[in-house]
Amino acid sequence: MLRPLLALAALGLAATPALAADGEQLFNMQCKMCHAGGPMGPSLVGVAGAKIAAKPGFNYSPALKAKEGTWTDANLDAFLKAPTQFAPGTRMMISVPSEESRQAVIAYLKTLK
Repeated sequence: MLRPLLALAALGLAATPALAADGEQLFNMQCKMCHAGGPMGPSLVGVAGAKIAAKPGFNYSPALKAKEGTWTDANLDAFLKAPTQFAPGTRMMISVPSEESRQAVIAYLKTLK
């Protein structure tokens, strides 16, 4: 009974690099224009697991500055799904409606160190 579960777990681990690669493609098409570290949005290098709105050198909205916690998978997912619901008053207006796309982007963000 344990072997099928181990096989499924191994498949999940094997899919992670592919998921991150899909996320990189989505990021480059939809996010990179604003998140290249300029005035529009902060660089997202190291964002996964970091404190929310704490990257030096970027003027975050009061809405994000008021958020507590870190950019966990759940927080990144909620923010990407509906930025203005996650942090009412945020300047980010672009959402990622597809759960599959959000998971791919999050997997990619976790590779940015």
